[in-house]
Amino acid sequence: MTDADIAYSVTGERGRNWTEDPHDVRIEDVRGKEALYKLDSAGFQFGREAAKHTSFLDDDEIQNEYYPESIDLIKKVTGASSAVIFDHTIRRRRPGERDDSPQKRQPVALAHVDQTTASAIARVHRHLPPEEAPSLLRRRFQIINLWRPISHAAVDWPLALCDFRSVDVKNDLVPVALIYPDREGETFGVTHNPDHKWKYMKAMTPEEFVLIKCFDSIQDGSVARLTPHTGFQDPNTPEGAPLRESIELRALVFYD
Repeated sequence: MTDADIAYSVTGERGRNWTEDPHDVRIEDVRGKEALYKLDSAGFQFGREAAKHTSFLDDDEIQNEYYPESIDLIKKVTGASSAVIFDHTIRRRRPGERDDSPQKRQPVALAHVDQTTASAIARVHRHLPPEEAPSLLRRRFQIINLWRPISHAAVDWPLALCDFRSVDVKNDLVPVALIYPDREGETFGVTHNPDHKWKYMKAMTPEEFVLIKCFDSIQDGSVARLTPHTGFQDPNTPEGAPLRESIELRALVFYD
């Protein structure tokens, strides 16, 4: 268990509809009881399976080598019939440097969910053939991130996940528009709720992973729909710990 600062969102102005709202929260280390947290109940699920690809230096190699084994892993864990990975992000913490390009991504220090319902549906249309999208959207589909440390254990700036069962979907989530030159996306910011139950697994290794549900088309209350998550500065991090390095894949996941 650790107490740490997590940045939430509140409504704001000046070019964006949110501002950071830091709060000290209790974050529980679930190592040793991680099996209690499943995608359809908590919205996230830990596992252990080493990747065959280990360099994570070349995007083409990642797509040709890491994507296929990750699709197999996602299907095995979820029971899905198919999965399509649509992008990935490498994060390497570099204190003092700006996170201003795809090659310089750093841990995100803001509670968020990667997709809204609208942006999840738009992802299907954007990444799959137009003749296939309508039938796929009639099936259950999810957007799931596969996150794992690379190079060494993630002791520095670990990943925190909020148990969906503690989230008030109607009141805790703030749509945030992402405006690009050629398109518009949308994510959820997360407002502070003292009932939130934050979890992490201390010192995750490259042989371990976590699946993070960002969207589920089943929204009748029977399963977890999403998982707020964020990187955080653990005040108990030993001095001199290697800076965090990680990769996340984002996948469209479909069920028959």
